[in-house]
Amino acid sequence: MTHAALTSLAPLSQLENATEFQARHLGPWDEEQAHMLNVIGAASREALMQAIVPDSIRRNAPMDLPAPLTEAQALAELKAIAQQNQVMRNCIGQGYYGTLTPGVILRNILENPAWYTAYTPYQAEISQGRMEALLNFQTMVTDLTGMAIANASMLDEATAAAEAMTLAARVGKSKSLRFVVCHDVFPQTLEVVQTRAKPLGITVDVVHAAQLAEHLQTHDCFAALMQYPGVNGQVRDLQPLIEALHAQGAMAIVAADLLALTLLKSPGELGADIACGTTQRFGMPMGNGGPHAAYLATQDAFKRSLPGRLVGISIDSHGNPAYRLALQTREQHIRREKATSNICTAQVLPAVIASMYAVYHGPEGLKRIAQRVAAYASILHAGLKQLGRQTVHTTWFDTVQVLCGDTAGRDAVLAAAVAKGINLRSASDDAVSIALDETTTRADLIDLLGVFANGQALPDIDALAATATLGLPENLRRTSAFLTHPVFNSHHSETNMLRYIRALSDKDLALDRTMIPLGSCTMKLNATSEMIPITWPEFAHIHPFAPRDQLKGYELLDQQLCAWLSQATGYAGISLQPNAGSQGEYAGLLVIKAWHASRGEGHRDICLIPESAHGTNPASAQMVGMKVVVTKCDASGNVDLDDLRAKCEQHSANLAAVMITYPSTYGVFETRVTELCKLVHEHGGRVYVDGANMNALVGLAAPGQFGGDVSHLNLHKTFCIPHGGGGPGVGPVCVVDDLVPFLPAHRSAGIGTEAQVGAVSAAPLGNAAVLPISWMYIRMMGAEGLKAATEVAILNANYVAARLADHYDIHFSGGSDKLKGGGVAHECILDLRPLKDSSGVSAEDVAKRLIDYGFHAPTLSFPVAGTLMVEPTESESQAELDRFCDAMIAIREEIRAVEQGRLPQDDNPLKNAPHTAASLLGSDWARAYSREQAAYPVASLKLNKYWSPVGRVDNVHGDRNLFCSCLPVDAWR
Repeated sequence: MTHAALTSLAPLSQLENATEFQARHLGPWDEEQAHMLNVIGAASREALMQAIVPDSIRRNAPMDLPAPLTEAQALAELKAIAQQNQVMRNCIGQGYYGTLTPGVILRNILENPAWYTAYTPYQAEISQGRMEALLNFQTMVTDLTGMAIANASMLDEATAAAEAMTLAARVGKSKSLRFVVCHDVFPQTLEVVQTRAKPLGITVDVVHAAQLAEHLQTHDCFAALMQYPGVNGQVRDLQPLIEALHAQGAMAIVAADLLALTLLKSPGELGADIACGTTQRFGMPMGNGGPHAAYLATQDAFKRSLPGRLVGISIDSHGNPAYRLALQTREQHIRREKATSNICTAQVLPAVIASMYAVYHGPEGLKRIAQRVAAYASILHAGLKQLGRQTVHTTWFDTVQVLCGDTAGRDAVLAAAVAKGINLRSASDDAVSIALDETTTRADLIDLLGVFANGQALPDIDALAATATLGLPENLRRTSAFLTHPVFNSHHSETNMLRYIRALSDKDLALDRTMIPLGSCTMKLNATSEMIPITWPEFAHIHPFAPRDQLKGYELLDQQLCAWLSQATGYAGISLQPNAGSQGEYAGLLVIKAWHASRGEGHRDICLIPESAHGTNPASAQMVGMKVVVTKCDASGNVDLDDLRAKCEQHSANLAAVMITYPSTYGVFETRVTELCKLVHEHGGRVYVDGANMNALVGLAAPGQFGGDVSHLNLHKTFCIPHGGGGPGVGPVCVVDDLVPFLPAHRSAGIGTEAQVGAVSAAPLGNAAVLPISWMYIRMMGAEGLKAATEVAILNANYVAARLADHYDIHFSGGSDKLKGGGVAHECILDLRPLKDSSGVSAEDVAKRLIDYGFHAPTLSFPVAGTLMVEPTESESQAELDRFCDAMIAIREEIRAVEQGRLPQDDNPLKNAPHTAASLLGSDWARAYSREQAAYPVASLKLNKYWSPVGRVDNVHGDRNLFCSCLPVDAWR
């Protein structure tokens, strides 16, 4: 018997199939793409690109990226990088602690696409599950802090403190521009506060907490920030300091450790006006700094000025309680340069995990964890005393500070600890601090005492426990109840917890169930192989302020990812520190401001922003002290260059920058963008290109090559980090060569120069733990794969526009008479305003009706009121695109029935959408249409139906009757 020659097989390169992931990432097959191109009227994908993407911006060379790897190969390569990090026992503290993520939460939330692929809950009816989890978060925070109201999470503790500072400046009675920070606030928090304060003209005084009252006798201030407990462990009675502040008309902000608050009096009980902090130690690994959900809570009087997102309770169309985002949700898009904050992304997924950690453990479980930490700290303190060591403070919760004699003694202790696999914190020239946490064991205590023993016999742990004194001051010990709501007292068994998590996720629509066609938001595939590395210990259990030589893996990840993103964008330098797109915008404008100042032109403060821009643009500009001047757009949605030229000439001497989005927020490629950039440069300004729509550019065009000076990217959009229900995000800031020296530093971590702008996030690498997702995406796609993704994203959008062009007006299309639908970029805007006039049906009615069809609505009324902006992304198949188009066409027929009088304007499937199962099963059905039309408008829904858990939510009622914590159980009956 002979074997076939090797040459009879397929080529080895095909069998190895290094590009296998590209086919898995892209939705339409080659045959489907050919059909879609035929519907559009384009001969090929390249012909479509030629018709839509202006020649003037096209790349002249492909991206220089490594050849793509298979999923298994990429995971193996990344694992080797991860293993260059050293996983130590971290007793550094400083806001980051070891924590144990309960397995039921790890597997069913953090690793569950039903939770991590969901979008921000702007469509309330299909977001009831995650909003309940966020309401639990808010309740948890208000209970523990003793404050009246809390938002649904902030980006990190440092930025939360900065937001607290600006909140106090807005709502306080003092006219002072001085802000006081106590000496024992976390160093990274101080640096971020200083960065935020400088462009706003706020002076930051750092004052020893013991001298604060004396300082106030000779200095005014509008507020002060205090850490509770302090960075070096001291538990200070803040009430006298708060009273001294109030006597001067200033506000008191307390950055508090939530775990400590299970044992200590709350900031509210001490009289604080605002509380802020992090929930990291409630189940989220350190992850080299993030992502973690911070919190911001305040007294009732300031609730309508609270920045960020707030989940509230309203009623639905049947009179039942229902959750919704309340008050200032997306207020930056409404108020623009008058917005109180530019925050657009929160930290929803980490906030859900933190809230579920509290639900799982309950008040008694949390208290037990805190008591164990406090007990271990007290035993450690007693053991150090027995070994003859001198400690600094007489009070503590989890952190003990130890004197080491001198700098040499301190360094010797630090080195001895590292030799045992432990990181301590250098607290001063002659002292170290030791922070304990939920993961600390008896064995850890023995090893820690061994670091200080110098050959002495180690104390017995049980003997120490019998005599140790608790470090919590008696007058500060908590006596008030917390987490009394049944949700925190009902799910402590894994069975109950598992079912509660499942019940909430079943209420929501996420990307694991349906296409989420949100224009501008780019809900891409978050591939499982991309997600796997984020829970690897080598990435998850790393402290952001560990010695740099222990972070070699993250350093290499940073270098490689920045180099690859530079190839994609055409920029010379990138910082991954900004932990949201809004923070990337802010950092980019700070860089421009610093560059002007370095040239003696610090007076340049005018920022030109088109009226079509994302609302975060003008909000970011005002945060860096720039003055916003709005420029017009023409009838096609392009920046009106005549108006821009006039504004440039008018403000030439003071022009700092222009902020544009490319392709535009209207979903079109502006053909004169290079001319725009040249014009601004001629007047001394810099060009900021918002990277929100980068998914239409990668591989085809690079903003750093066609005239942009600065961009931010949204890695939670174009580069596949999941939205997580509204966070985490990553917003790298990218700059051309002459701006590189001004990229954000992190001087509190020993990183950067004086020329660089200060830290914009608490950790040097921001939300570092999710960066492996984007690394995996780029590594598996390669240059050609990324380019193909861009082209298919544009193809899919144009296919949707072509299929719907006979039924809806396509607003701001490219105007091509050769392409059906006119030719759009990666998203298309459906204009429903004429239908409102002819039928009374609004864009919101269509959005709610889409829920009955099993779809998340497109972006509603942005950037144009009365429209829907559709972005399908490249990962949706033709079948899913057709399902969406079929739904939209069926909805158009329902609207036509209203137009023709076959259905009344006030009683039709659109006005009454979404339809709940309960409303359809009731004995009394008095609608002008059948139950079947309400529930099953297309036959395919009979096989796979999503049921909205609530009817349409009443937004006005929710804002007029603001309620933002857990309702009594009987309210739902």
